[in-house]
Amino acid sequence: MTTTSSPADTTTDATVPSYHQLFIGGRWVEPSSDARIEVVSPITGQVIASVPEAMNADMDAAVAAARKAFDEGPWPRMSPAERAEILGRVGQEVKNRVEAMAASFTAEIGAPAASADAFHANAVKVWDDVTSLHERFSFEEDRTWDGGTGTIVREPVGVVATILPWNGPVATASLKFGPALAAGCTVVVKPAPEGPVSMMMLAEAIEAAGLPEGVVSMLPAGREAGEHLVRHRDVDMITFTGSTAAGRKIMGIAAERIAPVTLELGGKSAAIITDDVDLDTVFPNLVFFGIGHSGQVCAALTRILVPRQRQDEVVERIKSVMESLKIGDPRESDTVLGPLAAERQRDRVESYIEIGKNEGARLVTGGGRPPGLDQGWFVEPTLFADVTPDMRIAQEEIFGPVLTVIPYDTIEDAIEIANGTDYGLSGAVFAKDNAAAEKIARRVKTGQIGINSWTMNVIQPFGGYKQSGLGREGGVEGMEEFLETKLIMNP
Repeated sequence: MTTTSSPADTTTDATVPSYHQLFIGGRWVEPSSDARIEVVSPITGQVIASVPEAMNADMDAAVAAARKAFDEGPWPRMSPAERAEILGRVGQEVKNRVEAMAASFTAEIGAPAASADAFHANAVKVWDDVTSLHERFSFEEDRTWDGGTGTIVREPVGVVATILPWNGPVATASLKFGPALAAGCTVVVKPAPEGPVSMMMLAEAIEAAGLPEGVVSMLPAGREAGEHLVRHRDVDMITFTGSTAAGRKIMGIAAERIAPVTLELGGKSAAIITDDVDLDTVFPNLVFFGIGHSGQVCAALTRILVPRQRQDEVVERIKSVMESLKIGDPRESDTVLGPLAAERQRDRVESYIEIGKNEGARLVTGGGRPPGLDQGWFVEPTLFADVTPDMRIAQEEIFGPVLTVIPYDTIEDAIEIANGTDYGLSGAVFAKDNAAAEKIARRVKTGQIGINSWTMNVIQPFGGYKQSGLGREGGVEGMEEFLETKLIMNP
């Protein structure tokens, strides 16, 4: 074993180092095979780096290390304050590397600087927040009842398998295993194969912070090794972010042994615009709320619900903003939209654009590949109008730079349309009066919803209704997901 990673020379991008070892139990070790994941640039379609591909044997080693660390090691036996002090060091190490992580993310996934910076700023917020979770939560409390007294004890659930997506890996990882570590759990993290390098940088931050041996492992891998991890008998809990279809499969596997899961899944979030709102206060931010990071955000506001009499006005505003955006190399400072993360993702988005046209929606702008961008996986920002709530482009998550404008007749209709999908992750209401907007927001079935604004709040409970998931991430509620509750009754 060695205690430092060994980045190799990069192939085409100096911001994306290659790695030759896996981070297992807090140490850099040789992988069990010579299999490697090639990182392909969505900007050029060329290989820019590679990392080891974790196999089943590597997952077994990581789980064994996590199991031993949880059953025998100091981490779950430390006080919450002692753990918080160490997690503060993790946060500082993340801050030290945040620029390098963001640059790598841009090269690996194609996010322009604004998106990359926002994701990694969220990661920093999470690590700052987890250092104070213990001050806002009671791990033990006395209880009394008729005829007895006792103590409620909240204990860490154990070894947690953390399965991550590619669209914001460092931020998503932090949001998951930061609170899990604060709870006293040990974690095995499986980053997606599309964007593993920034996650290896996160592993370096974990190593530098000096967590006890066995507490954290980082193993980029494909679906088969990921499923092996989920099925592992020594994994006590699974936390997953990704598609609803994959979440459904993970939930089914976990059900075989009644293992707890948290799932942060798909979204088809609605922005309700009322008939009295001043559109100058809404645009151009509303467009970025839907297609920022090329629409590859689960909570993006991709359904724009407008009064029927204002549809043309809103559509013209969106069209104007979309056609003004620079699309291209996300490493250039003035680029607003980069490519889709993978070729298959571009194919998916293009297929939905064809579905929208075939369904009878009106294509207002976009719908093709930007001229002059012959390399990489680019799609023009695309707007559909005259969309009806039953159309597939209004019901299914596209995960690309595609907005649908859906006209409504009354606020009751708008609320029904907003609630009329299988999802419930995010949303927003834009109205002249904040109190009126809040009344509408309270009736929308979704995990987070903004009043005349929108953001993903990662230090307060974030999660979904319906098929957008189970459980919550962020804040005290996010940490509670990784705790079991025990009642100790006094004699």
